[in-house]
Amino acid sequence: MKSQRLLSMMLLLQTRHRMTAADLADELDVSVRTVLRDVTTLADADVPVFAERGRYGGVVLLPGSQLDVSKLSPTEIDALKLLGLDPGQARQLGVDPRTRTAHRKLAARRPGAGHSLLPLSELVVVDNMPWFSPEAHGAGVAGLGRDLQTGRRLRILYRSSAERGASWRTVDPYGLLAKAGRWYLVADINGAPRLYSLERVQSWEVLSDGRSLRQGESLASVSRHLSASVENRSGITVTATLAVNRLDLARRILGSRLTGSKPLDAGRVEITVVYDQLEAVRQLLQFGAHLRVTRPLEAQAVMRDVATATAALYQG
Repeated sequence: MKSQRLLSMMLLLQTRHRMTAADLADELDVSVRTVLRDVTTLADADVPVFAERGRYGGVVLLPGSQLDVSKLSPTEIDALKLLGLDPGQARQLGVDPRTRTAHRKLAARRPGAGHSLLPLSELVVVDNMPWFSPEAHGAGVAGLGRDLQTGRRLRILYRSSAERGASWRTVDPYGLLAKAGRWYLVADINGAPRLYSLERVQSWEVLSDGRSLRQGESLASVSRHLSASVENRSGITVTATLAVNRLDLARRILGSRLTGSKPLDAGRVEITVVYDQLEAVRQLLQFGAHLRVTRPLEAQAVMRDVATATAALYQG
């Protein structure tokens, strides 16, 4: 919808103040021509936004301008509540979503008693925190976000999952990604894109030289590529039989690793699961006697060895 796109554009500009038309087009998934038409629409509605020409030009929201919710329709107010981060993530970025002023403005624009439809924002709750997940520690999201606004390179002290200790590395940052309740720094290192979990960023320094990003890439495009590469994994395919009443549980636990299932008889199904490495098959032990790995033989061996070692802990 055009109203939601205009609202998204105002929110982007209020956060960044200045963006190129190409960057806005990429963020909003529209053409540059559509962005320029939307800028004209906003300017005609007395929103202090305009397009600057030249080398350092772009679409600009005047400094100090704030989104005037009194000019929004009830539908747009509803969209404003639904778009973006959930309250917990907003607080992590240093934005308090519970400010009384904002609440009064939003409440004043709610539909009247004669309005027949309930606001969708009262019927939908956004909570990106995974189940049973403790509060994440590590780099401060708000502080890192402010330093990213300088547009400079970063030197981060980071511990990867395969390392015992952290080490320093210099990266060219695109920005931050909030996914499944966790925060990631999206950056290039030596020209290759990477996701850095903020839980494992122990410290960082802002360097004097500006960031050097790959031509034609943006935070949105790199995030999409990295997310797809994580989910479209290739590696070892494991086949197993599973009690049919555990199939829904397997879908929740295994997610995109579960690549297929087919019924065998009234009580069991055959499933295929893809892992990056053989040792990861031990994840299937949590299904206990409800699951049996049938192939490959190397995966069977891992399951047998881990199960035998675990059973030995409880003997006697």
